[in-house]
Amino acid sequence: MRLTVVGCSGSAPGPASPASCYLVQLGEFSLLLDLGNGAFGALQAVLDPADVDAVYLTHLHADHCLDAAPFMVWHRYSGRSDGRAVPMYAPVGADRRLAAAYDSDGGPIDDVFDVTPIGPGSWTLGPFEVTTARTAHPVECYAVRLTAGGRSLVYTGDTGPSDAVVELARGADLLLAEAAYPDVPGLPGGLHLTGRQAGEQAAAAGVGRLLVTHVPSWVDAAAQLTAARAVFPAAELARPGGVYEV
Repeated sequence: MRLTVVGCSGSAPGPASPASCYLVQLGEFSLLLDLGNGAFGALQAVLDPADVDAVYLTHLHADHCLDAAPFMVWHRYSGRSDGRAVPMYAPVGADRRLAAAYDSDGGPIDDVFDVTPIGPGSWTLGPFEVTTARTAHPVECYAVRLTAGGRSLVYTGDTGPSDAVVELARGADLLLAEAAYPDVPGLPGGLHLTGRQAGEQAAAAGVGRLLVTHVPSWVDAAAQLTAARAVFPAAELARPGGVYEV
């Protein structure tokens, strides 16, 4: 299983990275985890959009889904698509949200995306066994575990501290965990993790490695990593364009 970081800036695109988008590949199968704003341009540097086999959206905040709109433009007008609708797995209402993002008339998008609503559960997608869990976030958001060939990757999407996410990540080889909050007093609950909390979730789940991601451009990423390593030493910082073997 190969993970490529297309974009990892938290909450909005930053000067050095698009918002959230991760490419997971096994054999000839290519799956996108999120497609946040700014990500479609960077995606084209690592993969022909015609080779995207499926898209999984953790939730419908702009920094995780909005570049589905330029993907639709490419699919409809580039002349390079094979005309096949791309399977998309996303929370209920994704088709309406993305249709409105593409065009104020909100017309159908089923020529581009074959949208399947998700909730907590498990299914097979290409070579992957997929399992999801609801996260601690104000909108419906689902962390995802991908398992294949005895290896597993878990992506938190956006979450505050969550027992459900810990259970989903139990024993995973790699945890891709958001750490959007600096460690300061008065943070609201049920929204994001600090760097230390990301490390604590990794330690509680007994994962092999932690990849800290979704750090906003106005937050010190090095400090987030240091805080995570204080409780989980096998932590790294996600970098745009980075490739990780799982």
